[in-house]
Amino acid sequence: MQPRNMSMSGVVDLAAVKAAGEAKAKAEKARAEAARHGGSAAVSPSALVIDVDEAGFERDVLQRSAEVPVVLDFWAEWCEPCKQLGPLLERLAVEYNGRFLLAKIDVDANQMLMQQFGIQGIPAVFAVVAGQALPLFQGAAPEAQIRQTLDQLIQVGEQRFGLTGLTVDPDAEGAAAPSAPVRPAGPYDALLEAAAQALDANDFAGAVQAYKNVLVDDPANVEAKLGLAQAELLGRVRDMDPQQVRKNAADDPADVQAQLAAADLDLVGGHVQDAFGRLVETVRRTAGEDRDTARLRLLELFEVIGPEDPRVQAARSALARVLF
Repeated sequence: MQPRNMSMSGVVDLAAVKAAGEAKAKAEKARAEAARHGGSAAVSPSALVIDVDEAGFERDVLQRSAEVPVVLDFWAEWCEPCKQLGPLLERLAVEYNGRFLLAKIDVDANQMLMQQFGIQGIPAVFAVVAGQALPLFQGAAPEAQIRQTLDQLIQVGEQRFGLTGLTVDPDAEGAAAPSAPVRPAGPYDALLEAAAQALDANDFAGAVQAYKNVLVDDPANVEAKLGLAQAELLGRVRDMDPQQVRKNAADDPADVQAQLAAADLDLVGGHVQDAFGRLVETVRRTAGEDRDTARLRLLELFEVIGPEDPRVQAARSALARVLF
């Protein structure tokens, strides 16, 4: 199953991007210029992940995209799904060993970039190849789908623009920084790590059980509550047919299960307010067991996004109005 907005169209259609030929010429010119100056120096693994702001966007993204595909991760500190996706992208950047560069952009500090890319929800992931921007996906996505997207991006970068990536020197990290104090392992660290690994491996049932094992003894554990909500959500949407789900919801607004499934797809696709609004409306028009089912699903989705998110707070107020 492919979450809504987890589209390969941006990568596949890159061959038809306007001025692609011009972009290729610029990329070749930039590589030739670098070669005259001795070529690009090897970079350390840590240099494969960079923080980018508006002031440095041209230098760090547009210019670098002439030698390597640059993947843009738009995120914010308050965005709970971003905290799951960000570390995964960082790990993949190192694993892919210079075949792409990951640029992280804090949307709160870079509103202009967010507007220029037309971002409606985060996390949102774009790429820039030889100066050409294209969307990759928005919202939560399984690691296997992200790898597939990256593989296609890299293939297009090589075939269309001759981008061979960066040379990585694992010994170029420089002097080691002073070691941070070792934090004693908490009583649930092993279980939480096992759950996170299961989630990365798309073993959603295993992740659900691992998080539940933590919550049995520690019902207030924030990390386990968030992880459980995310694992359950991804497990539910994994085998959905998005077109059929949305058709079912549109054809029968009174079908509670159809509305729940569509709300799950909305959230996974990054359309948080649509998901919340759909379920608030479902609560409003139903009663009894159906109403309680919709209400509980809405509360579960609140856990995925996080209680401090303003969209959650607004939806809680809307829910209270229809309930009372």
